[in-house]
Amino acid sequence: MGTAVAVRDPKELLGEEIWDREIKLLTRDYLMDSVMAGRLLGQAIAYLITAMETMGEGLELGCGELVDVAVHTLILDTANYAAFCEEYNNGQFLHHIPEIDRKADGTVMRTAAVVEQHGFEVDWPRWERDSSKCSPCAQGTSCH
Repeated sequence: MGTAVAVRDPKELLGEEIWDREIKLLTRDYLMDSVMAGRLLGQAIAYLITAMETMGEGLELGCGELVDVAVHTLILDTANYAAFCEEYNNGQFLHHIPEIDRKADGTVMRTAAVVEQHGFEVDWPRWERDSSKCSPCAQGTSCH
């Protein structure tokens, strides 16, 4: 008999109050319903926590444009983003340093695999959508 693998819940990690606020911001600013907003926010939280946990490992993580919408929504809610960084990044603010041009080197799909390895459920269609455009992160670095 196999052992059940626990999946980390992005909503639980963010907290229900902040989760609900970010969903409202996403649905206010983008043409999406709360279900899609929740899917994107969950992937964004999983990505950001994975980026924090792997900082300095040279993995060159980066998400695609679709997941990045939710990443930016949280980042722009600066007080909540700072508190999130405080809790999940050893008290350090996680800066976002994008490049102008997007890479087309497989970064998005490699990142999704690392997110899954870190115990998060990956919503593969959200990542696959941008797999050919890839991430705007600088070569040799992570965006976060």
